[in-house]
Amino acid sequence: MIIVKDLYKQFEDNQVLKGVNYHIHPGEKIVVIGPSGSGKSTFLRCLNLLETPTGGEIWFDGQKINAPEVNIDEVRRHMGMVFQHFNLFNNLTIMNNITLAPVKLKLMGAEEAKENALKLLKRVGLEEKADAYPSSLSGGQKQRIAIVRSLAMNPKVMLFDEPTSALDPEMVGEVLEVMKELADSGMTMVVVTHEMGFAREVGTKVLFMDGGNIVEENTPTEFFSHPKSPRLQEFLSKVLV
Repeated sequence: MIIVKDLYKQFEDNQVLKGVNYHIHPGEKIVVIGPSGSGKSTFLRCLNLLETPTGGEIWFDGQKINAPEVNIDEVRRHMGMVFQHFNLFNNLTIMNNITLAPVKLKLMGAEEAKENALKLLKRVGLEEKADAYPSSLSGGQKQRIAIVRSLAMNPKVMLFDEPTSALDPEMVGEVLEVMKELADSGMTMVVVTHEMGFAREVGTKVLFMDGGNIVEENTPTEFFSHPKSPRLQEFLSKVLV
């Protein structure tokens, strides 16, 4: 579904990605871990061109999306994105946050979008918040709404950029629960996270990034039980207490 070929990204003098290659197949749950500054979030943000690669190719659904003639907004409709800090519109109700894009882009009529939004809110246990404003919600609730907002576009893949790192520890579980349920439903997912338990339980593949490259990838069992590279061994010894 996504093919990354020889991906480079440079910010001024800082070479953040150094020739990354990777294939993501439909239905896979790819979990990306690694130290801060390793290029994880930049890699994820290049997948839907929130960051423009300095070099290389990104293919999504058979189309090279970083070709100049491609309408990236059209492509992004099919790629849901959930950020660290929710990015909800504070002046809109939860219902309007969710229905805004599908209605504006004429993917659904207002009634259908509303019906769909209620169904999704029910799925994450927040249907009673439809008329509330984001300011009245907890961080965990906001992040669940942000996930629902992405799902309302009926995407083919969901990208998560450290979706729990801005949350209080007790709220992390409720967001991970929604993500697990999403994974179980067959959604293709790419998740940058520090949650090792989630990586182990939900990932079909776990990638370790360091210094702008994918250093190691494996199934969760192999990845955590038999890390091969010394750098991953060292990293896991610090994070798996």
